[in-house]
Amino acid sequence: MYRKYAFLIAFFFIALNAVSQQILLPERIRSFGPVAVQKPVFLDSTDLKNTPFSDETLLSYSVSAPPHEKFSNTLTPDTAGFFHLQKPEKGYAFQLISFFIDADRYGKAKLTVTSPHPLELWINDVKRATKTQVNDSLHLSGSVDATLNGFVNKSRIVIKMLTSSDYSVDPAVKIELKPDEKDSLTQYAFSDTAIRRITINDILDGKRVTSSEISPQGRFVLLRYSETLPGGERKRYVEVYDSKQKQIVLSEPDSRMQLGWMPKSECLYYVADSENGRTLFTLDPLKTETNILAENLPKERFFIAPDEKSMFYSVKETQTLNNPAGLKRLLSPEDRQPGYRDKYYIYRYFFDTGLSQQLTFGKQTATLNDVTADVKRLLFSVSKEDLSERPFSKTSMYMIDLETMHIDTLWQNEPFAYSARFSPDGKQIVIHGAPEAFNGIGLNIKEGQTANSYDTQSFIMDLATKKIEPVTKYFNPTIDSQVWSSSDNFIYYRVQEGDCENVYRFSPTSKKFEKLPLNEEVIRSFDIAVDARRATYTGVSASNSTRSYLLDLKTLKSTLIADPYAERLAKPELGEVKQWNFKSTFGDTIEGRYYLPPHFDPDKKYPLIVYYYGGTSPTQRIFESTYPLHVYAAQDYVVYTLQPSGTTGYGQEFSARHVNAWGKQTADEIIEGVEKFVNAHPFVDGTKIGNIGASYGGFMTQYLLTRTNLFTAAVSHAGISNITSYWGQGYWGYTYSSGASAGSYPWNNPQLYVEQSPLFHADKIDTPLLLLHGTADTNVPIGESIQMFTALKLLGKTVEFVQVEGENHGIYDYDKRIAWNNTIYAWFAKWLKNDSRWWESMYGTE
Repeated sequence: MYRKYAFLIAFFFIALNAVSQQILLPERIRSFGPVAVQKPVFLDSTDLKNTPFSDETLLSYSVSAPPHEKFSNTLTPDTAGFFHLQKPEKGYAFQLISFFIDADRYGKAKLTVTSPHPLELWINDVKRATKTQVNDSLHLSGSVDATLNGFVNKSRIVIKMLTSSDYSVDPAVKIELKPDEKDSLTQYAFSDTAIRRITINDILDGKRVTSSEISPQGRFVLLRYSETLPGGERKRYVEVYDSKQKQIVLSEPDSRMQLGWMPKSECLYYVADSENGRTLFTLDPLKTETNILAENLPKERFFIAPDEKSMFYSVKETQTLNNPAGLKRLLSPEDRQPGYRDKYYIYRYFFDTGLSQQLTFGKQTATLNDVTADVKRLLFSVSKEDLSERPFSKTSMYMIDLETMHIDTLWQNEPFAYSARFSPDGKQIVIHGAPEAFNGIGLNIKEGQTANSYDTQSFIMDLATKKIEPVTKYFNPTIDSQVWSSSDNFIYYRVQEGDCENVYRFSPTSKKFEKLPLNEEVIRSFDIAVDARRATYTGVSASNSTRSYLLDLKTLKSTLIADPYAERLAKPELGEVKQWNFKSTFGDTIEGRYYLPPHFDPDKKYPLIVYYYGGTSPTQRIFESTYPLHVYAAQDYVVYTLQPSGTTGYGQEFSARHVNAWGKQTADEIIEGVEKFVNAHPFVDGTKIGNIGASYGGFMTQYLLTRTNLFTAAVSHAGISNITSYWGQGYWGYTYSSGASAGSYPWNNPQLYVEQSPLFHADKIDTPLLLLHGTADTNVPIGESIQMFTALKLLGKTVEFVQVEGENHGIYDYDKRIAWNNTIYAWFAKWLKNDSRWWESMYGTE
């Protein structure tokens, strides 16, 4: 896109290399008008405030400025710098002027507008200054000022000027921009194009499609949208796309609870509540007619049976114990979490009789997994806590004959099998579990390794023989979701494959996998029609937001049906994203990619920011993220991310390297990768490298700093500094560690817990470190950052600690998220660009 506008930028920008404090003047501006304006009919000489009508009142009249491209008159200045506009032949008129100001970094400048006529100065739709006087000569023209303070990114300037046939001087305006006297770094420029660099607001704001669900016969698609307005207000919408008419047939706010497709008919269902309970409705998407299916229902979430004659739901009961006032006796480490004492039981409701029948009873939660197409059998699972061995819970799977209520045990007390679904004929089930499930029949790792339990796999059980087949034992991608299609008998897998999320289909007959040629790099949702060979999917890629498609499963052709973010995405200019892999000294190809700044100049030297995985997941090729890499690149950094050992999606052996490692080999690969990346790319400044990570990635930031001085500045958000305290304090500390530290505990492997904890090597850290943490973090408690901050302060090291009040593991409050991101940008600017002004504007100089 930037090539298209390069000639405009070159034509309308004055030199970007202008020296500090030099007054900058635009070479071109655009005008719109004149727009005639009239005085009102005077019924009295003054208004209710005894104020006479004046030209100042006329100036205050509201005018909506058109888009910049509609300003069709191009003006050039005279030798004195004034732009001259048309004087009305009769009466009054507004003249509107539009242009943009850009800057390459955080800075401060003063914009001065001089004119003999009254005017208002607007910056980014905010009125910043008003001139009310009429001057008698151009030489004696008055002026107004406005300060541009911060990161100026194609700020739009609109000047609304009041002109009159009675004014003695023709309308004219002079525009000057002067950088702050103390600002020797920022380069400002005038521009005639709105194409700008991407910001954190682009990541937060805008309308996006979040998911798509297809109707049973494949004609309709239910699309869900989320829109965030500037300031953080969020709205949700739904639409129904009709593939036959190729248009939207229903569009409304997302206000109907549990809205979804009926399993058989081409109708939607939803619920609404009243004093008498919950009512279940159906909705015809073409006629928008509603019908009541059932009334006076419990206020629960419903699963409609495939034959639409009954439905299933769960009822919650909470275990109650006597405790003294203000005290709570914990039953388990998990009892700190909300909902631990809640138990759920499965019920069935019959539409014809109104009977509600309880299907499970006891002290254990039963979770509905699936129901056969003929509604004769039901799968449910029961998970039981077992603190004696990892992963500290065991699952049993049962099958109920819904006609006789006979129960068949499919497996019992299996630690690593999680859920299951029926095959279309009901003779088999497809199971989702960890590699170690069923005594390790699906393991594909080296001797001495322990499998990564987050690298989930797929298994098939024959219900007649109970024989289990490890379907994905030699299939490297990680299984995220699976569905056995009744229309073609394929099993469709949505998988994590490298830094992408793809969809494969597997033939139970030929035992072959086929990758579907979908149009996005990361598939967020994939839904198959029950009675047609059609599907819908929603996905995102590295340089575009979410889009939804209709997919023909016969031809594998995709049709785009929703791309609501496209209009906003046309405004920012994105740099290129390129693949870059390297061969490690351990013999592996380590995949990675890098982001270039917009207007990338290969002859320049750019500082580098390195980002890496958190937990065990890859850094996927997604546009929006908590750490949006395009936004870093837009601030003139090269950004490099890589997928080191331990990452899922590259096969069991590769992901197993995460277990009992806590930085071993992974840190070596990151260091080696960064060094090789710098050596391979002469446009990278190897003396200015920043690194950033969160959660386990925050741990990696801290651990890397104990191993190398390669980095110039570092950021750790919600990072683990002491593996022992995280193991014991975090809500999921000991359960996550059952995978990451399988079989290792502080009492039987103290070397792992001490030697791999950055806190115990804090004296080795010399890199300036920014610690960020939400005060309400239950996953990685804030004490992890407090400990490291205290240690580095006592050691006299360069460290900053910023707490985000009231936020948990992620920062999701709109204003806090912007301030938190700006803190990161300011930190890197201070250390990687030798520019501390942004940081000081936020936190002062102390």
